[in-house]
Amino acid sequence: MAASSTPGWPHCRQGAASDDSFGCRGRRVDPYAECLAHLTDTDRAVYLAGLQPGADIDHRGTRLTTELLDELLSTLKDPISNRPQLGETWFQEAQFEGDARFDLAQFGSSARFDRAEFGGDASFTWAEFGKDAWFSGTQISGNVQFDRAEIRLDAGFASVKIGGNAWFRAVKFGGEFRFHGAEIVGDVDLGESELERARAVGPLTCHGTLDFTQATFESALTIEAATAVLRCERTRWASTASLRLRYATVDLSDAVMEHPVSIVAHSRPFFTVRGPVAEPELPDARARVASLRGADAAHLTLINVDLTDCLFAGTTHLDQLRLEGRYLLPLTPSGVRWRNWVPLRWTRRRTLAEEQHWRAARGTTAGGWTSAPETVEVLEPTTLAPVYRQLRKTFEDGKHEPGAADFYYGEMEMRRHADDIPWAERSLLAAYWAISGYGLRASRALGWLLLAMTATVLAMMLWGLPKDDPKPESTGTVDGQRISMTTDTANPVNPDGPYRERLSAGRFEKSLQVVINSVVFRSSGQELTTRGTYTEMLSRIGEPVLLGLAVLAVRGRIKR
Repeated sequence: MAASSTPGWPHCRQGAASDDSFGCRGRRVDPYAECLAHLTDTDRAVYLAGLQPGADIDHRGTRLTTELLDELLSTLKDPISNRPQLGETWFQEAQFEGDARFDLAQFGSSARFDRAEFGGDASFTWAEFGKDAWFSGTQISGNVQFDRAEIRLDAGFASVKIGGNAWFRAVKFGGEFRFHGAEIVGDVDLGESELERARAVGPLTCHGTLDFTQATFESALTIEAATAVLRCERTRWASTASLRLRYATVDLSDAVMEHPVSIVAHSRPFFTVRGPVAEPELPDARARVASLRGADAAHLTLINVDLTDCLFAGTTHLDQLRLEGRYLLPLTPSGVRWRNWVPLRWTRRRTLAEEQHWRAARGTTAGGWTSAPETVEVLEPTTLAPVYRQLRKTFEDGKHEPGAADFYYGEMEMRRHADDIPWAERSLLAAYWAISGYGLRASRALGWLLLAMTATVLAMMLWGLPKDDPKPESTGTVDGQRISMTTDTANPVNPDGPYRERLSAGRFEKSLQVVINSVVFRSSGQELTTRGTYTEMLSRIGEPVLLGLAVLAVRGRIKR
């Protein structure tokens, strides 16, 4: 370890030279002038023989080989428990050559490994720390393992650098868990750990997976992490928590959130008092949620997260989930696509990943849908309809009806394709979809309205308008000074002659007036033939409905 400052302890000074005025920085072993590494074999044997289990150990700045460390810990083993027992322990700036194994060690007081260097792996499996455990600024070339360890007070891993994996499975943290500025090249496993009073974890960088599976958080907590994957499967949050993430793909399957928990995509790199935190070399810094299956979303808030691949089916209280900021959901393919030789124009809408999987597996629709991963079950529309319904309710309860439109559309689509509804209901839904896109596609309803009006105008011109407008005729008799008058209008005469002659400008104008009055004003007053009368009746029933559906679709998109 390069150091330019004078050690804060009486040091060995072995190897001091003009270019290294300090020499060996190892702590002198009283009453000798050398550190443990530079003692003669005889002096070292005398020193070790004088140690008892539970003795205080001070080997700051000392270079320790694996063999020398094993010899030291063997001397401190309790004959009954066969576990190394150490009192107050100082290993600051120590250099451990090769692997350092402190497995089963019992530290009766604080243990300090600040700024130490581990040339290989560091193992503290089943170790017990009676007070604090400090590893701030420590550099570990290999893996570090604390599985089943217990740290009764604070655990300090600030600015630690780990070249491999960090395993903290089933560790009990009684105090703070300081991990800010840490960088781990591999994975971090905190599965089944208990963090009783930890208030903050990070900001840290994990190039692999940060795993909190089955961990328990008892206190209000903030987690700040730049990591590739964050696993929180069956994690229990017994208090409020805020997860501020970069790059992470989060799995919240079966998580238990007893208090409000928020997941926020952090837009800028994290900083500590020492400067910016290193980041993994990944292309997209946006945080993503992979699954909420089995989780209780009643207290969950997602802010600015990517939900493109999120699995929602099986989530409890999904209607109480809060989505804020800019959230991303998978979109349908767009453009004109062919189905059974019929061209269909797809309009972009937000969907669930589960619908994408179902449509891709269905194989009857043109491409553009995302297939399900091998480990993910493809769900049927019967299962997906309630999921869309609950998400729609989330937005409606938040007074955001336009945001709920796509989820309503998805719900109706799943109902239309479900195999547990009667044929008549499915036919009705199919007609509703074709005519107006479930009351959400104004252009579709207006297109049908224009087509219906055009057909009605054409029918009026060909068969609906009489050959000539009937003229009223008055007849009467004179009897003395009394006059009796009767006015009759002849029945409309059906048009005859070639169809081409009936398609005149005058008849078009009259037909258009009849149709517009039928759609908007409900009464035309135009004399019509029998066919024209029934055509107008159908127009007065159907075309206002199409107009209403178009208005409903527009209102659904702009309603506050």
